[in-house]
Amino acid sequence: MTKDMTNGSPMKLILGFSIPLLFGYLFQQFYNLVDTLIVGRFLGVDALAAVGSTGSLNFLIIGFCMGVCNGFAIPLAHKFGAGDYRGLRAFMVNAIYLSAIFAVVMTAVTVVFCRPILELMRTPDNIIDGAYLYIVIIFAGIPATYLYNLISAIIRSMGDSKTPVVFLVISSVMNIALDLVFIINLHLGVAGASLATVISQAVSGIGCLIYSWKKFEILHPDAEERRWNSSYMKTLCGMGVPMGLQYSITAIGSVILQSAVNTLGSNAVASMTAGSKIGMFFCCPFDAMGSTMATYGGQNVGAKKMDRISKGLKACSILGIGYAILAFVILALTGRNLALFFVERAEVEVIGNVYLFLLINSAFYIPLAFVNIVRFLIQGMGYSKFAILAGVCEMAARTLVGFALVPLFGFPAACFASPVAWIFADAFLFPAYRHVYRKTEKMLNVSIQ
Repeated sequence: MTKDMTNGSPMKLILGFSIPLLFGYLFQQFYNLVDTLIVGRFLGVDALAAVGSTGSLNFLIIGFCMGVCNGFAIPLAHKFGAGDYRGLRAFMVNAIYLSAIFAVVMTAVTVVFCRPILELMRTPDNIIDGAYLYIVIIFAGIPATYLYNLISAIIRSMGDSKTPVVFLVISSVMNIALDLVFIINLHLGVAGASLATVISQAVSGIGCLIYSWKKFEILHPDAEERRWNSSYMKTLCGMGVPMGLQYSITAIGSVILQSAVNTLGSNAVASMTAGSKIGMFFCCPFDAMGSTMATYGGQNVGAKKMDRISKGLKACSILGIGYAILAFVILALTGRNLALFFVERAEVEVIGNVYLFLLINSAFYIPLAFVNIVRFLIQGMGYSKFAILAGVCEMAARTLVGFALVPLFGFPAACFASPVAWIFADAFLFPAYRHVYRKTEKMLNVSIQ
């Protein structure tokens, strides 16, 4: 069911759109948590470290895929908000063409080069084979990643945040079941975890595609709309590639930080892995708010309703700050107990490190809330290139911590890498938002006259 976000209470619309997204992100992180939990509990700390050591590299590549797909959906949101459904379908078809090309090229390149990259990252010798086996299967499944993320982004651009969640829940349940079968019953080790992820995402993507084709008549293109359009391709790349690069540039800083943590040994890597998994679960509401603001901003720019942009930003900021405070309190009280889901009670060093990571990161969740809300709103308004600069700020911060502070202060310094990155990004995003708002307002006023 499509939803028009250009009329009605911004707070009510944002809540209504973001809550289904939140459940989707929670399920996604839930099966990521279970995936990590099963690996840590049944395969041991080294296997947990092997999977965790690929996290930043995984985010570098898969994050690019997700960013590109979300960027491709921005012109569709503009067309939907403007009521131009022929334009929406033409952009959709060309986005599919581009995604297929990106998927093939990226799969080939990443599968070939992932082992050398792991070596360059100084992955410890005792875990590098497991790390390679895990990540090479994930990269071989890049086409499935593009399929699900593109179709779900297209559906969200029309205001439907529920349908993608349904298929994500199906994928999550399937992933957990396959994890248990592949790791415990078939003894496939870390390869079983990555196979479960790829298979479940492929099933989810195919299901979402079939359902959307049958359900949404608005997405059925005619012969004219199915043509390859160079102008549309340029617009899509102008939106999608910067958003993908924003994820990847941010991830480069994470790769550098991960390389620094790798030098601290398997326990530090396992600690970072467990802490990051728990933190990502608690950060799901921020992700949901960001995705909501991208659609909200896109539709309202398309409808030329700039007054609603600032109202939506205020409403979402209130939600973000409130949740950030709540999350800090919960993690401060329960962080040590949450670490026990991943390792045995005897792993005292790992448990202490996980708690320190969670405490420091959650103390800076308010800056993180604004990173997601403001950045995605800017992107939804059509200024994806600013996302690259925000990503550069995050990369610079994590690189600084990884190169300069981790060698001196060890694991505690690594815990401050993300908070510093969020503050750097906000320092850029706040003035950037004021600039793009004034620029868009002026442009729309001129077009109306």
